[in-house]
Amino acid sequence: MSPPNRGLRLWLHTHPTTRDGVIALILIAVGLPHMFLQKLPPELAYKDADALNVVIVVASIAVLTLRQRYPLTVLACVLAGEIALTVLDYPPAAGDILAFLIAVYTVAAHRGLAHSALGGVIALAAFFFMISHINEVTLAEQITNVALLIGVWWLGRGLRLRRAYLAELEHRAMRLERARGTDARAARVEERSRIARELHDVVAHHVSVMTVQAGAARRILDKDPERTREALSTIEEVGRTALSEMRRIVGVLRTERDAEPSGRELAPQPGVHDIGGLVDQVRETGLSVQLWIEGELRPLSPGVDLAAFRLVQEALTNTLKHAGPQARAWVRLNYGDRQLTVDIEDDGRGVAAALGDNGDRPGHGLVGMYERVALYGGELRIGPRKGGGFEVRARFPLEA
Repeated sequence: MSPPNRGLRLWLHTHPTTRDGVIALILIAVGLPHMFLQKLPPELAYKDADALNVVIVVASIAVLTLRQRYPLTVLACVLAGEIALTVLDYPPAAGDILAFLIAVYTVAAHRGLAHSALGGVIALAAFFFMISHINEVTLAEQITNVALLIGVWWLGRGLRLRRAYLAELEHRAMRLERARGTDARAARVEERSRIARELHDVVAHHVSVMTVQAGAARRILDKDPERTREALSTIEEVGRTALSEMRRIVGVLRTERDAEPSGRELAPQPGVHDIGGLVDQVRETGLSVQLWIEGELRPLSPGVDLAAFRLVQEALTNTLKHAGPQARAWVRLNYGDRQLTVDIEDDGRGVAAALGDNGDRPGHGLVGMYERVALYGGELRIGPRKGGGFEVRARFPLEA
């Protein structure tokens, strides 16, 4: 529980006018008795304190209540009171002298350099004017008083610069926090998109293969039990593969503590070297697929390697779903000097279904293809094939 005086300080901090009013009352309470009790040498020929003296001193101090809202105006009022006291030969007192110094400090601490410098110059000129009307003031006293005045102004200026520096640090920390939050949100969105692409490719391909194999098994169940068992074995193998890949993808959503300590989640992502096995898997569904790899094989970056594999996987999945039972497919990989070309064609009749329900809006799989290829600076063409069918052609830039 916070102490009571802390709550009082907080309240005064949020009510500056009230706080300055309290300061003014304290100065008046100290300054008025000092005016009547101080003993000055007779040779200085000061007037005795009277009602006019009290009015001028009280007015000069009371105006400090508005010092933070109108610093220059308050300084001008205090200086006018001090000059009036000097011209009327009233003796200086502790209250009005402190009010003068506080007004100078306030201008330096709460206004910019131009206004604070102007206030300092005016205060210094008024000070020299008052000194010239006071007798018996030595040079040492003048230097000391000028140094005090400049020191008070410098103190206010330094505190203003420090406040501005701390405020800038707070603003910078807030901006960095907002930027960090924006980057984190963008990273989460990108990660969700990546996982969605991976899950779509894995689920769509393997479920399509399993659906085709299940349909074939149903048709030959009574006629050819041996081929039926092969189809069911393929379905089992494809299902296991799908579960393994999904477990690896979903594993990134788990914390290290919750992740299973199995090697399956640490298995490498598929790549171009797995396209041969992918083609064999699709052939088992009855789709005729031919594979060509041209050019000199070279290591690919992990991202391009996975993107090329997923591109072939999604294209063959679309062929299975949309091309028709008598369709054929061709897969070509060409390693050039500066690019890898991946071309997947079929001679089926599923162009409209592959593009989308309306024939002109790509489905989720094709959108994922565009995202993958664009992510690595490649180019992608998807559309009808000359002579009928469907074609997917992608070019990935390769490092020199």
